[in-house]
Amino acid sequence: MSYLIWHSKRGDDSLWLLKYETAIDLESRIHLMGTMFPEVKDDDIKLHKMLIDRSLLLKESFEHIALVEARFLHNGLFWLLLVCQALFSPEYSLFVECPENRRRFFPNPAQVKSQQLMFFAFCGRVITLALMHKVKVGIAFDRVLFLQLAEEKISLEDIRCADPIMYRSCKNILEMDADLVDSDVMGLTFVREIEEFGSRKTVELCPGGINIVVSSKNREQYVHLLIQHIFVKSISAKVAYFARSFRDILCKRRLAKSFFQGMELKGLDGVLRGSDEPICFKDWRKHTIYEDYRENDEQICWFWKVVEGMSNEQQRDLLFFWTSVKYLPVNGFSGLSCPLTIYKTSCSHEHLPSSHTCFYRLSLPDYPSLAITRQRLSFICQTHVGCSFGFV
Repeated sequence: MSYLIWHSKRGDDSLWLLKYETAIDLESRIHLMGTMFPEVKDDDIKLHKMLIDRSLLLKESFEHIALVEARFLHNGLFWLLLVCQALFSPEYSLFVECPENRRRFFPNPAQVKSQQLMFFAFCGRVITLALMHKVKVGIAFDRVLFLQLAEEKISLEDIRCADPIMYRSCKNILEMDADLVDSDVMGLTFVREIEEFGSRKTVELCPGGINIVVSSKNREQYVHLLIQHIFVKSISAKVAYFARSFRDILCKRRLAKSFFQGMELKGLDGVLRGSDEPICFKDWRKHTIYEDYRENDEQICWFWKVVEGMSNEQQRDLLFFWTSVKYLPVNGFSGLSCPLTIYKTSCSHEHLPSSHTCFYRLSLPDYPSLAITRQRLSFICQTHVGCSFGFV
């Protein structure tokens, strides 16, 4: 079965293989899903060129990417991580983070203006590009969003991570003593309160819901309608805009549903979010090679001594400056396309290290001491420097 998957051609109708899911390992499943995307063409002469002001990252990225034809977006893209961080940040309120996992998101149920829906279309396009180019963006979808992209139904258990308080409240209603529920101790009817553009309003969960008291006989229906209203109806337009843009870039638009059904949430987490584990220092050093340096040179020993003493977030910032990768594949550095390289540059000791991110190459001056090495590396690990592009 794995042989058939690894030898299937891009865009082929090989999805029938998913019927035998018990015989397909996760790596093979991910490979099969990857064949749904167009081939990445780094040597295409018709490059889509962009010049983006970092202070206007999301606005200008939207203008460049959301409005261009999908066929021009098959080339390498190196700023995807930064755009995703902006799209999913609280500043724009497009998505809500799960309370118990701040790297897992679902669309904000709050009402939005129609023009804001275009940002969900933009997000769908950016996420598709990240998957196509195998860029780990540190973002995971909550089950609520994932299931709707797979066109599956949402149940009470599916909202557990998205809204633990709502989950426990609904569980209490379902498990409460029947006589207590029928005594109307909760004072509930088939309505919910929502905030719409700054004002509160009452919305019926079904026709005449304001006059239907929740009882032991209809409480399951009440919980079902409440979940559908909060986690399906309120975000359906946003999911639709996201899904439409996702489909546009696939080899065949009709494959979108099959992509999510075949991938499963665990698999999508691995290819989109990347590893949740702290960076393994020994693995990092093992997968680094040297040009004009030797592994036992003083400068290299100082370099690794400084890196080993960094916090996990500082290490991620350094890795991003070096490679444009902040979140590693689930199999660590061995999952990258090539080894990392430290190159000895002839620049003066006053210069900071520089990078060619597309080659995973760090240019390191031969600093004269451990203290200066630490100072230079600490500077480039600051957010405003480490999260820049280097040379691509």
